[in-house]
This record gives sequence, structure tokens and C-alpha cells, in this order.
Amino acid sequence: MKAMILAAGRGERMRPLTDSTPKPLLKVNDKSLIEYHIESLRAAGIRNLVINTGWLGEQVRAALGDGSRYGVRIDYSIEPETAYETGGGIFHALPRLSDPFMVVNGDIWTDYNFSNLLEQPGKQAHLVLVENPPQHPAGDFSIINGLAYPDGDKKLTFSGIGCYRKSLFNGLNAGSFPLAPILKKFMSRGEVTAEYFTGTWNDVGTPDRLGELAR
Repeated sequence: MKAMILAAGRGERMRPLTDSTPKPLLKVNDKSLIEYHIESLRAAGIRNLVINTGWLGEQVRAALGDGSRYGVRIDYSIEPETAYETGGGIFHALPRLSDPFMVVNGDIWTDYNFSNLLEQPGKQAHLVLVENPPQHPAGDFSIINGLAYPDGDKKLTFSGIGCYRKSLFNGLNAGSFPLAPILKKFMSRGEVTAEYFTGTWNDVGTPDRLGELAR
């Protein structure tokens, strides 16, 4: 199975740090956010990665190269600097991906064990959900009998970690579009499973949260 790391966004909330550095290359102590992902994916046995790049993408490609020094092979899906949003970015990269494939947001930090996803998804998608952080108290989706739904008594936050089948994107056209509406359509059909992860997860969305994580 291949894994995709989403690294194309502008990182507006992280400015001014992202004015000159793409968000996935921001460092937590002596290592960039995206390097933590690469090492965790490799430890889970994932050796073939796809990374999409947009804003300051040449810096990402120069920093990581072909991935050989990390023991992986990196293929790049290049987007314009305005990027394609999550759904559009994944769609653009589909020819480079396996079926199914993993996706992880490049701007989070987690100790999630990606090997848990190697047997997923049995349906169209499998999502990893976490407790709602202070900046997102309303959550995104709920889990009922192992399936994800847009509503429910207890809504959790989508971690940015998931596993998908290519058929999730059937009938769509290239361009910029979000992932959530696609997932919700398949949730209504009972085609999205989910798990509740209680380990360490951080949405590194602002300079303050980056500093807190480093500490």
C-alpha cells in the first residue's frame, strides 16, 4: 500500500512562519513535521510515498529528495501554489497511488501506528477520529457501530488520517474541492468506517501550537 502526505497548503494561520517556509517543513525541535510522518510510515512498513506540493513546493522537493535517505521512495504530485484543497489534491494524485491508499495531513503530529491501516478499508473509506481539541470543540463525525456519520450524540474530530479506495472519487472532475462532502455522501450509504484514536495527536495550525508541541 502507498501513503500520501498532504503538503501543498499555504498555511495561512501559521504566518509569518509560512511566508518563507512551507508548513510541513516547519521544525519541532530538530526535525520537520513531514520527516516525523515519513519515519512513522516507514516503521509501519510503508516504503512508497506520494507527497503533493504547492506553496513553496520546490523547498519540500529539495529537502526530501527521492526519499532514499529515509529508506523510502517519494513520488511528487505537483500542484499550483494555490493548491487543490484536500479532495482535489488527492484526485490529482490518484494515478500515482495504490488501491486502497493511506492519506495523512502534513501539518499534524501524532504517534498513531499507521500499520493499523494496512488492512483497511473494507468499505470505501476508513477514518481515524480523535477527541475534539480546544480550537475545534464541535467535532466533525460520530462513530456508531464502527461506522462514521456526520451526526450523532458524540462527535469527534477527523484527525487527517485515513485510508481510501480510488472508487471514492469516481465521477469527479479535476479541480479544487474539499474531501468532507465526498465522505458524507458515502457515510449516508454506510460505506465509511472509523476508529477512535486516544493516543497523541496535535493539529499544528498556529505558531503558538507549534511552540507548545516542541515544549
